[in-house]
Amino acid sequence: MRRSYGLAAATAAAALTAALPVRAEMLDDAIFTSVRFDQLEIRAGEGTNVAAWDLEAWAGGDIWKLALESEGEYAMRSNRLETLENQIVVRRLVSDFFDAKAGVRLDTPAGPNRVYGVLGFEGLAPQWFEVDGDLFLSEKGDLSSRFSVEYDLLLTNWLILQPVGEVNLAASDDREIGQGQGITDIELGLRLRYEIGDRAIAPYIGVHWEKKLGETATIARSEGEDTDDARVVAGVRLLF
Repeated sequence: MRRSYGLAAATAAAALTAALPVRAEMLDDAIFTSVRFDQLEIRAGEGTNVAAWDLEAWAGGDIWKLALESEGEYAMRSNRLETLENQIVVRRLVSDFFDAKAGVRLDTPAGPNRVYGVLGFEGLAPQWFEVDGDLFLSEKGDLSSRFSVEYDLLLTNWLILQPVGEVNLAASDDREIGQGQGITDIELGLRLRYEIGDRAIAPYIGVHWEKKLGETATIARSEGEDTDDARVVAGVRLLF
């Protein structure tokens, strides 16, 4: 009887061992989804207030993901969309902390719409800086790039200070959309958020500053536009 119990236990163990790679493969093939508003805010300053958002939604597994990235600004007094950018990209895990990505970007700036090809990367750099770098090639053959970095500084387990920086560059002029050659603009922000419960909701306050530079600033001034804009912000970060 004892021998039969031992044989049964050995058989069960062998079956479980054989099933583990199958289970692991099933987990690798599982499809997950995420929707996150990094920014959903009102920016208050001189002139009209602006509603702004920065959205990321993706579906996929550990290796491959299909993602939508959307950001824009809406002028509340004039009831018009000032900027709108949507990217649809495929991401692939290329290291423990970085994804490579490729896809298409659709823009609605001042002037005519633009379509771009996108090639880039995103992930966690040493010291846990979140970095994102992209190259864009427009339908007109204009090459541009963007690099952004952000960092979460934990003041307590729930209170987090987040500095954010972004710089945009262009290899050539595209005056129809107000873009000059060189460094076109920079954005800096500082937001203090409080994460509630399971961290899915995090209201925040902060400041946001944008500045046009070089040829882009010259084009803006010639059209009577401001080249420097500082605003106080209040909003919420959402994770679904």
